[in-house]
Amino acid sequence: MKTIMVDMDNVITDGNFEEYLNEFLGRKVDLNTEYNYFRQELIEGREEEFKSFYENKNLYENAPLIKDCYEVLKKLSENYKIYIVTAYIWKQNLFKPEENLKNKFLYLQEQLPFIPPVHYIFTENKSLMHFDIKIDDRVHNLENGDMKLLFATPSNRRIPDEELKQKGITRVENWKEIERILL
Repeated sequence: MKTIMVDMDNVITDGNFEEYLNEFLGRKVDLNTEYNYFRQELIEGREEEFKSFYENKNLYENAPLIKDCYEVLKKLSENYKIYIVTAYIWKQNLFKPEENLKNKFLYLQEQLPFIPPVHYIFTENKSLMHFDIKIDDRVHNLENGDMKLLFATPSNRRIPDEELKQKGITRVENWKEIERILL
């Protein structure tokens, strides 16, 4: 049975980061025009204040799944071994890693009960692992995948299609497109 690696953040869920950022800034942020991977420019000069505000938040509490994610992953699980591969320690050090790990684990159990917890892999370096199919929103995480699907997000929209093609990467816009490709 073929294996699929699926990233969690920005692929399965966007979490509550945008809501917390809006709360911290006191205004609504348009991620399509103001986006930088961790929105550094939006908190510039207030990094420590933001970290204090954010570090005890649960990014995944009541966070919705991305549209069609549940249904498509459920169908895929009938034909593939699915592994959720996600980082819980981030370079930006916004969270307590042990809390982030626990929150991610509990979220996955609750939201995707058909994927067994032994198929959760928590790591910073996804390129070390080989999978038949990799689905992620970051190009470097797709290394060592036979089929590489880049889940479209504002952070990767600027990458030219020609560059992706040279790396053997297909950009996918949503879960229904993934379903069409893999089923």
